[in-house]
Amino acid sequence: MDVLLGALGWLGAAALLYGYAMVSSGKLSGDGAPYQVINLFGSVTLMINSGYNAAWPSAALNLVWAGIGVVALLKLYRLGVAP
Repeated sequence: MDVLLGALGWLGAAALLYGYAMVSSGKLSGDGAPYQVINLFGSVTLMINSGYNAAWPSAALNLVWAGIGVVALLKLYRLGVAP
């Protein structure tokens, strides 16, 4: 279980870094659904990893980050931008 949750944490960190790099380089829009999905995935996986490792400040941060992603995706869905 340790290896699986460790890998999940690294995958989440990579996803967040990828999203940030793509927005920073202008290859991805920061207000689009693809970026929000990448952020949601990354924050949820890091939240799970952080909670498992009892890193509560990081888990709380990623819980809020995931919440922001959900709200953004719901807004995009209502506007007809997200599938």
